[in-house]
Amino acid sequence: MEKLKQAVKEIAYYRHQAKFSKLHLSLIPFLSLASSLYGALLYIRQSLYRSGFFSKNRLPVPVISVGNLTWGGNGKTPMAEFIAKRLADYGISPLILTRGYAGGDEAKMLKRHLLGGPVKVGVGANRVATANLFFEKYGYVDYRGSKFFERTYLDPKMGSHVGSQKIGAAVLDDGMQHWSLCRDLEIVMINGLMPWGNCKLLPLGPLREPLIAIKRANIAVVHHADLVLEQKLKDIKLVVQEIKESLPIFYTRMTPSYFFELRNISKKMHLGAVLNAVVLCVSAIGSPYAFVRAMEKIGPLFVDRFDFSDHYSFQLKDFQMMRGRLRQLEDKFGYKPIVIVTEKDYDRDPEILKHLHPFKVLVLCSEMQIIPCNGCNEDSFKSLLKELLEV
Repeated sequence: MEKLKQAVKEIAYYRHQAKFSKLHLSLIPFLSLASSLYGALLYIRQSLYRSGFFSKNRLPVPVISVGNLTWGGNGKTPMAEFIAKRLADYGISPLILTRGYAGGDEAKMLKRHLLGGPVKVGVGANRVATANLFFEKYGYVDYRGSKFFERTYLDPKMGSHVGSQKIGAAVLDDGMQHWSLCRDLEIVMINGLMPWGNCKLLPLGPLREPLIAIKRANIAVVHHADLVLEQKLKDIKLVVQEIKESLPIFYTRMTPSYFFELRNISKKMHLGAVLNAVVLCVSAIGSPYAFVRAMEKIGPLFVDRFDFSDHYSFQLKDFQMMRGRLRQLEDKFGYKPIVIVTEKDYDRDPEILKHLHPFKVLVLCSEMQIIPCNGCNEDSFKSLLKELLEV
């Protein structure tokens, strides 16, 4: 199954069919048919929402949707967390709504990061029902149209005096195709490393919707921009502005902060813990290249990698392969290599990673940062959030 998933991904992102294997070529007719059916169903569904046949729900607080047009690696969940923390800094208690896809690794990560703070995390496919449960438990307050948001925005210190558990905003993680819920602000995330692929709809290509859907967005964010050549960033900007010329574009990166060890998650370890070490990066995420590049920049002696499909649940047979690779590295370099995993991989199943014993397993913790570019920085991003949320 992993081999099949990899083949489908390669078809979606590589345009040169002359380099495809027999497996790739045999899949294309089936993927083309499935893509046509998906497109037809997508059109019908959108038409039913536009006509009012399917109703849309509105929450009693502002809703910020963070979504994307392609599968995996776009930074939706880190951006949802980034926004929620900024709202909390200014005294607004936000609720992140996430569907908990594929075992809920991202939801678990959010809960671990935000435990004990004012940000709440609601998990469930029915976002409206999930939100209503939280409103019943904590209450809600709508700051739109008041001066409260302006006061707390201008003076972050006031946030500490608010002290209310009432929910003041909802952040919809992976919300761009969740049309049943009205939103006040639409943010579209773009993976700078692999923006559009072959520009085909799923499953022949990576697109969940045609690119014209960018018109619905209020903000575009190009993720992993630090790993992309300047010309490619210009090309992405050109595509976006051809669709919606006035759309503000921001650029983000994931910046490594520290490690923690598998058996002692409360102890933070400096990034220098892997300097001059041999490491094996193991990941089942949407953009493994970004993870490996981040590790290479930290400065280990040698970096090897094991990549699996996004949200993949590790099996015992996988650890046999990993240990085999680790022993090869140990024989080559003369000392034990270190296994590095992402937080998402850790939160998917912490216990199963213990099968890598006696090799040390470290979890890389990173945070999203906005890269200053052409006057677009974190301050201007927060100002734009404030402006677009005010009514």
